[in-house]
Amino acid sequence: MSTDTNETLSAAPHRWQPLSLRQRRVFGVLVEKAKTTPDAYPMTINGLVAGCNQKSNREPQLSLSPEEVEQVLEELRGMGAVTEVQGSGRVAKYRHHAYEWLGVEKTELAVMTELLLRGEQTLGELRGRAARMEPIADMAALKPVVDSLVAKRLMIELTPPGRAQIISHGLYKERALKEL
Repeated sequence: MSTDTNETLSAAPHRWQPLSLRQRRVFGVLVEKAKTTPDAYPMTINGLVAGCNQKSNREPQLSLSPEEVEQVLEELRGMGAVTEVQGSGRVAKYRHHAYEWLGVEKTELAVMTELLLRGEQTLGELRGRAARMEPIADMAALKPVVDSLVAKRLMIELTPPGRAQIISHGLYKERALKEL
């Protein structure tokens, strides 16, 4: 079953847990590339390193080594968020299980991915950025997505609701959450 068409599992109880910065980046890149460059998905470690370290669409900027990405992939595999699949030839490739692991649908996953890759942002910024992965017509179309993610504790509201509301994902480890 393709992960992009697997929307029916959103009613299942979540399996997610807080992630470190490196885990969020690797997981976010896997989801982003599955949606934006499906020909390059599942991804190799080299592809993931390039995606994690790219200079655009990332906050904060990171410089992860292949060994660090491989270690993070093992951690994510242990959590059930990622699996290794055999690619063409002998190169290992990796696939996310974000729909099942987070218990989300397509648009919710696009929103979560942007938050994982860039951190906190306004709803307007988020709508424009997530729309490159899944269409989000306007702010009214984003509202039920935000409400659902907040209810699932996957999204946190950092400022009161309103035009310039700032939100972030809820996958922070406790220490990182206190720093916000």
